[in-house]
Amino acid sequence: MGRSLAVVVFAAAAPVLLLPVSSGAGDRTLPMRFELRHEGPAAACGERCRVFILARGAVTADTPRDFASFAKSRQLAGATVVLDSDGGSVHGAIALGRAIRRLGLNTTVGRTVDIGGSAHEAPRAKLVPRADCESMCAFILLAGVHRVVPPQARVMVHQIWLGDRRDDPTAADYSAEDLVLVQRDIGKLAQYTVEMGASIEVLDLALRIPPWEPMHTLTREEISRTRVATATDSAVPATATGAPPPPPPYVAGMSAMKTTDGLQAMTISERHWSAVDNEGATALARRHPLTVEGEDIGSFDLVLSCGGDNDSYDVSYIERRRGGSTQARPGALDAVSVRIGGKAARLRVVSSHFRARQDELFSYASATVPASLIDRFAAAGNRSMMIETRSARLTTGIRLGNTGAQEGLPRLSASCAKAPGNRADLAPAKATGVMAAK
Repeated sequence: MGRSLAVVVFAAAAPVLLLPVSSGAGDRTLPMRFELRHEGPAAACGERCRVFILARGAVTADTPRDFASFAKSRQLAGATVVLDSDGGSVHGAIALGRAIRRLGLNTTVGRTVDIGGSAHEAPRAKLVPRADCESMCAFILLAGVHRVVPPQARVMVHQIWLGDRRDDPTAADYSAEDLVLVQRDIGKLAQYTVEMGASIEVLDLALRIPPWEPMHTLTREEISRTRVATATDSAVPATATGAPPPPPPYVAGMSAMKTTDGLQAMTISERHWSAVDNEGATALARRHPLTVEGEDIGSFDLVLSCGGDNDSYDVSYIERRRGGSTQARPGALDAVSVRIGGKAARLRVVSSHFRARQDELFSYASATVPASLIDRFAAAGNRSMMIETRSARLTTGIRLGNTGAQEGLPRLSASCAKAPGNRADLAPAKATGVMAAK
């Protein structure tokens, strides 16, 4: 990817619309817990009532040991592990999966709703198939002797990554030892996937998705073709009585921005947010590759600058897009949005046109957002924003971390005469932002 230089000039645009975004956190982020349920009501299923093992939460290094303690002294033959998890530890997931296979258990994706039961048996519950099995959970799912993914459920995959650098992967440093660890774990996952009777294509699909993209949701065809599921029906099998069945640029040519001390010319960095100066106007900027399932199709810049009042910042999105081997270049960009925490801001697409000389689609979008939204993103700790675009037949999503934003925002706030963290919450403001490019 080329490293181009940039300059920015701002003018008027349209106001932004803020939308609520569901967090979807809950107890799925806590360490995985296991609970026993009997299918119910008993009058409905009789002798064919199934035994469910609820497995909800994040996989940690301790999860296999917790499962062993749960399974000890219990008769679990033929039971079904019901998964609802964001994933977690690679080694923990592999060890848990092998423990599930040794016990000859089935797997499915779902949740349960308790409907009572007697004091002498495990609670009765009804299976609800609407749930998500994300990241390493997908590989735990492979451990089932019989595996079912209901149509209402989602199985989602992405690359494995070093956990302490997932929040902002392009800003992190990596050593040779880091690469050795990642490649070793990929080898272990490949061996495990084949061992569980699934296609190695499952791992290939996961490895296409870099950590800044949303996870890839397996299609029904992919689930069947890769043997993530062993049955095409949506029913979880009844508890087995015999042996289980066998497993089947800104823009090239633009002048350089300068750091706010006026001493060093620089390009907008892919490694961190930087406070930059364009002839006296301070901005906070970051560049990032634009990818679809790991394929590089261009890059974009996100630029924050002073808004029209003390309660807002202007956000500008500048994208250069090429065609890819699997994705044709669209004729125009239709929509851009930025999501931070529980709020989403829609940017107005000011221009989107093909530039023959650069052989790229050049797009620019802008909006004004409440200052409190940017303060939240730049607060202490690892935080991220999701930048989504839509065009004909293609949606992109890139997660961008906040490395450097905590240091750069006070400089931008000072130039805008703002006091970070002391503003009206989500106050609407007049939007600005049009870019003129050399």
